[in-house]
Amino acid sequence: METPMSTRDDLRRQGEAMRVRLFGTEIGAPAEDSAPGFRDFLAETEFGIVWCRSGLALADRMVCTLAALACVQRPRALHRYTGAALNIGLDARAIQEVLIQIGIYTGFTASEEALAIAAAVFAERGIAVPAHAPRDDSLETLSARGSELLQALHRDGGAQGYADPGNAVTGALYPVAIQYGYGEIWFRPGLERRSRVLCAVASFTALRLEGQAKKFGQAALNLGVSRTEVVEAVIQTAPFSGFAPALNALAALSEVLRPE
Repeated sequence: METPMSTRDDLRRQGEAMRVRLFGTEIGAPAEDSAPGFRDFLAETEFGIVWCRSGLALADRMVCTLAALACVQRPRALHRYTGAALNIGLDARAIQEVLIQIGIYTGFTASEEALAIAAAVFAERGIAVPAHAPRDDSLETLSARGSELLQALHRDGGAQGYADPGNAVTGALYPVAIQYGYGEIWFRPGLERRSRVLCAVASFTALRLEGQAKKFGQAALNLGVSRTEVVEAVIQTAPFSGFAPALNALAALSEVLRPE
């Protein structure tokens, strides 16, 4: 999966082409020109190496990017990458759903702030997101389908650790996660389940929660996502939430991922 580029000049050219693909011909973000050579550095590393890697579709990379930026709360970058997501064809509803889902992992105040940023970008572009019908399924329905999805995602691992149904301490909160995380958010329209599991892997990587990254990496495999795609979802977060957290997540995932 290594980049075919052989020199730094090649990487810069490849990176600049990717930058244009994402952002058009706009001038780079102010931070990119804030120090001598930093724009070229980003062209090589962020755009030339990470964004240009094979093994994960560009739209999937964008889902992981938005998730990481929202989790670590980088508002200026999130504003810019929301525009880039629209530029490459990601639907506004899908963008919103990524920003809603990360609230399960990092708190719904983060979702509120991220959604406000996305709304500003949509307004700038003249994009109206249509409303959908109220979601009024019963709590019993949420519990039932949440438990069913949990089993499909995690199989035997769905009853371990904090998810152990016999744990009376975590049991004070975890049923709510089943109802509203698995049973409600994962069933909202606008984002495919495959994209949701990649969003989860990227979010837990960004939040430095290696145990959950490992758990949802296995869940991704259970849904038919390839080993390469799981690895690439983690790598994609590195420029946005750090190389160290990505490497830690990859180390944890190495216990469940085997070469294909």
